[in-house]
Amino acid sequence: MPPIEVHVGGCYTAGRRRRPVPRDEARRLLTSGMRACTHCKPDAQLRTLD
Repeated sequence: MPPIEVHVGGCYTAGRRRRPVPRDEARRLLTSGMRACTHCKPDAQLRTLD
């Protein structure tokens, strides 16, 4: 299955099906339009907010 949302490591809403990615890839995914978790806010932590 393709990813649907980006989470910070340890986020309780990530569920069981997850795959760790490097920070650069997470930034790329967020800037390409992938949804950021509204609970752990990876976009704020990676400073990719608009």
